[in-house]
Amino acid sequence: MRPSPRSQARTQLQIAIFAGGAVGALARAGLGRWFPFDGHGWPWGTFGANVVGTAALGYFTTRLQERLPPSTFRRPLLGTGFCGALTTFSTLQIEVIELARHGHIPLAVAYLVGSVSVGLVVMYLVTGLTRRARVR
Repeated sequence: MRPSPRSQARTQLQIAIFAGGAVGALARAGLGRWFPFDGHGWPWGTFGANVVGTAALGYFTTRLQERLPPSTFRRPLLGTGFCGALTTFSTLQIEVIELARHGHIPLAVAYLVGSVSVGLVVMYLVTGLTRRARVR
């Protein structure tokens, strides 16, 4: 018995998300190894992953929705899979708690506020730049 076209499309969609997620997770793990966090100091690995992932998401979302023809798999591959696995709000939360537990409360607050603020600014800038880029 052959799978239905709907079942095949769902499987292809899941493969696209998985493939993008695998690459994003490997990138995230690499950043975690290059910039380990020990509960003291700025968590550069997570901060960098979130900023880069936010920039990528802003670019991909704007480019794919506004500039390229519709595609079934590009958005799930790049947005949901890659950017979803690269960025991590849960790790940010754990790191904020760890900083506070180690007595670095001002740093914890700065990290939380800075991460969200920088993410919003990066999203705004990248989206604007992507919209202004000439279509070739």
